[in-house]
Amino acid sequence: MPNVVILGSTGSIGTQTLDVIRTLPDFKVLGLAAGSNHELLRKQLAEFRPEFASILQPEQAQALAQEFSLPVYSDPEALEEMVTHPRCDVVVVAVVGAAGLKPALAALKAGKRVALANKETLVIGGHLVMEYREQIVPIDSEHSALWQLFSGRSREDIAEIILTASGGPFREYAGDLSRVTVEQALAHPRWNMGGKISIDSATMMNKGLEVIEAHWLFDFPYEAIHVVVHPESIVHSLIRQKDGSLLAQLGTTDMRLPIQYALTHPTIQTSPVEPLNLEVLGQLSFSAVDHERFPSLALAYEAGQAGGAKPIALNAANEEAVRAFLEGKISFAQIPEVVRTVMEEFTGKSLPALEEIIAIDSAARARAKACMGQRG
Repeated sequence: MPNVVILGSTGSIGTQTLDVIRTLPDFKVLGLAAGSNHELLRKQLAEFRPEFASILQPEQAQALAQEFSLPVYSDPEALEEMVTHPRCDVVVVAVVGAAGLKPALAALKAGKRVALANKETLVIGGHLVMEYREQIVPIDSEHSALWQLFSGRSREDIAEIILTASGGPFREYAGDLSRVTVEQALAHPRWNMGGKISIDSATMMNKGLEVIEAHWLFDFPYEAIHVVVHPESIVHSLIRQKDGSLLAQLGTTDMRLPIQYALTHPTIQTSPVEPLNLEVLGQLSFSAVDHERFPSLALAYEAGQAGGAKPIALNAANEEAVRAFLEGKISFAQIPEVVRTVMEEFTGKSLPALEEIIAIDSAARARAKACMGQRG
């Protein structure tokens, strides 16, 4: 019976992971970690009865520990203790942002399988994480698709990776992007995601982060990783073979499919997700990315190709700018402007150590806040 620890259990990926586990009787939830949603964590503890949990609010941690008679941590460093527990087999890293790197590395060093849904872990620390390549299975639908397409194929036979992008809520928006509201930016047409990822999708930074992920996961140069807009979100990724032919992975727009694949890999089990019906679907469409309208994708390519401090600065500045937009402090169009300004100021070693990554991340966040006229 595989024992699973879920980091980010109350978020979109975390709740869907628990939904998948409900259909997998051989899996046991060993630990759950949440950010601030103590009410949902309480319901999860009551249903799944893990052996330990975590929430960032000390008073809520104490209350839940008393109610359920189990250790409930509030120190972020405790995540590393959870994922390295001797009876933990699989760690689902579904926390948002740079906070996922340290526990993911701790789990990998302890020999655990890591089902990775946290893009930032590879964006800022790919050179550290990929030392444990054999223990990682991606959850992102695009990278899960590529994982399956690469299976059993020689790396030398593949000429190009193609990631698909829905285009987000502003794919056909004709208005001024500087005037769009938070509500408009959060209204993703295909996927149900958390706030930060939804905004990243709207700016197309999400796809840029996925390009950097794909570079690390599949060891492909950036010039061989391309993005195409596919609004139906049915084709999740493609590979082009040396002979020019394309192979694609298609699936229902439901994150439970790649989550289940990551948990049960290398076996494939029956899923509760309704199978894709091509006759009902009718048609699929594809178009080029409008890079002028969505500059964040180009910024991610630039950061990835430069390496060193730039991907760390890109990610940190983007997190801070997205947070400021969600709080109504900057406009939607200012998000990539902040990222560009901060990114241009950071250069450095090609392969920074973990401590250096943390320092660069902190400095880039401070610089982003200064650009936006914020304090603290």
